[in-house]
Amino acid sequence: MNEPLVLLPGLMCDARLFFHQINVISAERPVMVSPITQGERIEQIASDILSAAPAKFALCGLSMGGIVAMEVQRRAPDRVTRIALLDTSPLAETPAVAAEREPQIVRAKTGQLVEVMREVMQPKYLAPGPHRIDVLNTFIDMATALGPEVFIRQSRALQKRKDQQKTLRQLKCPVLILCGEHDTMTPVKRHEFMAELIEHAKLKIIEGAGHLPTLEKPKATTQALQDWLRQPYILQ
Repeated sequence: MNEPLVLLPGLMCDARLFFHQINVISAERPVMVSPITQGERIEQIASDILSAAPAKFALCGLSMGGIVAMEVQRRAPDRVTRIALLDTSPLAETPAVAAEREPQIVRAKTGQLVEVMREVMQPKYLAPGPHRIDVLNTFIDMATALGPEVFIRQSRALQKRKDQQKTLRQLKCPVLILCGEHDTMTPVKRHEFMAELIEHAKLKIIEGAGHLPTLEKPKATTQALQDWLRQPYILQ
């Protein structure tokens, strides 16, 4: 049997982020969406994921989910058979960005979560086109369902996250680095840099997508993931 796939959603996202991918890929292998909603440190979230994950598994994370995925890989490289990092970053939080999260946390505590989420996922982070508002509204729906306490915990975890460039350099399994061409939050150049750190990494840029390619261009993103899942374990 093909190894199970564990999917890690982004900041304030749930399984709806991977709706299309789950529908298609679950016909070929077990698929599990692991929440990243508990814990105020990336390390704690990663530990919880490993406690619930299969003995060996393929791992895919988008945005904050990618950050957690890198920590899972760092902790248990013998359990992760392959890894896909989507619209994410291996870099630690800068002091400036960490400081920007503080007023967002205060506003979330005082009933302004939706307004904060609209600022977090600005339209400019998504690809232009008629579906941009629908994607943005899906993100707001997911965030509203998770609530302000989850936002506060995730924000604290991001503020304290560590640099994972060393983790990327040590990767020997099949690796997919994927990014929407219009992603200005974690841009294409960041992903090109990530791919350069990893021997044999496959870099895929999704045309017509921004920071949430799983929703913006679901078919192209799913195909890229299927191609990655079908790569042989032994890389030439």
